[in-house]
Amino acid sequence: MFERILAIILPVFCIIAVGYAYARLRGDAVKTEMASVNRISTEVLSPLLVFTAMAAKDFDLLQNATLIVAGVVISLGSCLLAWPLARIFGYDARTFLPPMMFNNCGNMGLPLAALAFGQAGLSAAVALFMACNLVYFSVGIKILAAGKPEARIATWRLLLNPMMLGMMAGVVASLLRIDVPASLFQGLKMLGEASIPVMLLALGVRMRDVTLKSWQIGVAGAIVCPLAGLAVAWALDLVLPLAGTQRAQMYLFAALPPAVFCFMMAEKYQQEPDKVASIVLLGNLAALLFVPLGLWLGLRA
Repeated sequence: MFERILAIILPVFCIIAVGYAYARLRGDAVKTEMASVNRISTEVLSPLLVFTAMAAKDFDLLQNATLIVAGVVISLGSCLLAWPLARIFGYDARTFLPPMMFNNCGNMGLPLAALAFGQAGLSAAVALFMACNLVYFSVGIKILAAGKPEARIATWRLLLNPMMLGMMAGVVASLLRIDVPASLFQGLKMLGEASIPVMLLALGVRMRDVTLKSWQIGVAGAIVCPLAGLAVAWALDLVLPLAGTQRAQMYLFAALPPAVFCFMMAEKYQQEPDKVASIVLLGNLAALLFVPLGLWLGLRA
């Protein structure tokens, strides 16, 4: 199991390393270049990744309703557990809390689910991905933008961002069983999947500006995110009627590290992106420990 997980995680860090090396070679000019790339990723590629995952024929929204509830509670619960720790350590809540509620359930969670549970497990993983996005683009963005001009934006307008629009379109396609033409669907899917390496490359580029001072919050985030998620998952395991595979998926979801996308949003809102980059990078390194723990807890249950 460890070797299988390692085979998924190592390519992630290879792409980050390439981004870092490219930034070192290009110098300060790379910041301007990556700004356009990040915008395309957040407004086009990532929404298509969400839509195609939910519009796929093997995705069943109603069958995974309980699991969606679990994902929402884990995301919100992790934020609540992390909030007093942020105050104790003196971290800005706008920097520390959003990565705690939005984990790497996309570019790490989906392939991990396919590896651990087969293609049938992808349906549950997509449901959790949906729940996490819903929480982040409502509560998470509000926290991230607190005290800034963007904070005056109404919640309904936040929910109309490209990522959420892609999710809503996927929900409609799933519920109404809309059959997207195969050739069109394959093209959209290819574009969506391109967002995964682009986000990782962007993280590597941003790591060029990370200072040693940021590693402290990075270590804290890398530990708090999965432990808080697993604590909430354990409590939910006592009350929710989840099937065996869904229970295992819940624990795997809870153990995932902060998402790369958190760094991109911190960059967009200029909320200490170097510190968020440290949380994301060290969190994904710590996944070598916490992801096997989450799988063990889920399969053991």
